[in-house]
Amino acid sequence: MQIRELSVPDAFALTPRQFGDDRGTFLEWYRHEALAEAVGHRLNLAQANCSISRRGTVRGIHFADVPPSQAKYVTCVRGAVLDVIVDIREGSPAFGTWDAVRLDDQERAAVYLSEGLGHAFLALTDDATVVYLCSEVYAPTREHGLHPMDPELAIAWPEDVEPVLSAKDAQAPTLAQAREQGLLPKWSDCSAFYRALRAAG
Repeated sequence: MQIRELSVPDAFALTPRQFGDDRGTFLEWYRHEALAEAVGHRLNLAQANCSISRRGTVRGIHFADVPPSQAKYVTCVRGAVLDVIVDIREGSPAFGTWDAVRLDDQERAAVYLSEGLGHAFLALTDDATVVYLCSEVYAPTREHGLHPMDPELAIAWPEDVEPVLSAKDAQAPTLAQAREQGLLPKWSDCSAFYRALRAAG
């Protein structure tokens, strides 16, 4: 498995080796020790999700309060999505930056994003099926969102795909509004949380 850190700190892209023959294909899409070596601690698996989206569907930008927030390990098992990770940690040297990785059923790559980062994806195909592992269970009272089309973030969504947003995501605040409302995770809190996770192993 090849692992590289993205331009957003504390986020990684992981590309597995695939083994194919006349029966089909085999791969390891998650290895706990490989991820732990890159991140500095193990992923506490608390919940696994699956979403199926029609072409153009945008889910996110979603994030959760720190602590404990929710780290995610994401892959696409059918079709393709553009997966986007945003540094929304107030005080981070990379605050407001984003990076994107195409996840599809050909390369079968995955992304890992640490607690406190924003996450979104856009379905590039119909029936795009995304599965992801989460370090914490979903807790509605700790969950927040940002508008994925926020001009300040200027995410380069594909121009040939008409975005489809849920009512909740369409009404989400911009990055600046969320900052004014005190919704964004603090870089100092995230850093302290990461240190505690590494100390715990």
